[in-house]
Amino acid sequence: MSKPNQKFEFKFEPENEHQKIAVLIDADNAQAKLINAILAEVGKYGVATVKRIYGDFTLPNLNSWKNVLLDNSILPMQQYAYTKGKNATDSALIIDAMDLLHTGRFDAFCLVSSDSDFTRLAARIRESGLTVYGIGRDTTPQPFKSACDKFISTEYLKTDEPELPVEQKNSEKISEKQTQQPLKKSDVIVKPEIVKLVSSAIEEMSDDQGFALISRLGDYLTKLQPDFDSRKYGHKKLSNLIKAYTDYFMISEREINQGSPKVMYVKNKS
Repeated sequence: MSKPNQKFEFKFEPENEHQKIAVLIDADNAQAKLINAILAEVGKYGVATVKRIYGDFTLPNLNSWKNVLLDNSILPMQQYAYTKGKNATDSALIIDAMDLLHTGRFDAFCLVSSDSDFTRLAARIRESGLTVYGIGRDTTPQPFKSACDKFISTEYLKTDEPELPVEQKNSEKISEKQTQQPLKKSDVIVKPEIVKLVSSAIEEMSDDQGFALISRLGDYLTKLQPDFDSRKYGHKKLSNLIKAYTDYFMISEREINQGSPKVMYVKNKS
């Protein structure tokens, strides 16, 4: 039996970790070398129950995909170009997406492409009440980014690095230790646009004391700006970004329930 004053609204595991996600990849506008990083990113939001990639794999420019499809259990959907200059691949992906949508088996879609032609598709899926994640280059047109619930730029995904010689590894270990030292205030490059965005989000999400729960703050920032990503600004997590701007934000760590992990709250200093 639960205790009378026990609170249940705070969850320490992602609420959407069991989302069933359909991952649809536009082979013409995605990079094979990033597929492991892309699937790892999708794994943060749920389970990729369908993984399909669309393209004309008879063309030499898509040869790089052939080596990674089996390893990652991605189903190739061969689509020939019927007419020169017309992109039949986009049409095939859109038709399949709508077929999958109407099965009612999915909680979310992940569209891997930098092509703005999928803007209407993303908007249509969201109209049905499903979450849409977009993954593509940072130069992806803004309309497609805005049509997604969250857009992740591939430039900020962690990729597998090639094996380095022992001498180079040792030298990099030394430099890594140096970079792990706490940053001095003089080392932090203040980016006014981030301070303004985070400050306004805190104002909207704060309680009576002016504090906002950082996990909810992150969700709200994504709603304001679907392509918001702390990695763009050199920080792995939002909490690291906040800690780098201590001149502007105040941090408080609290236990919601006795013995539970502490959670971070943040407040504007001004």
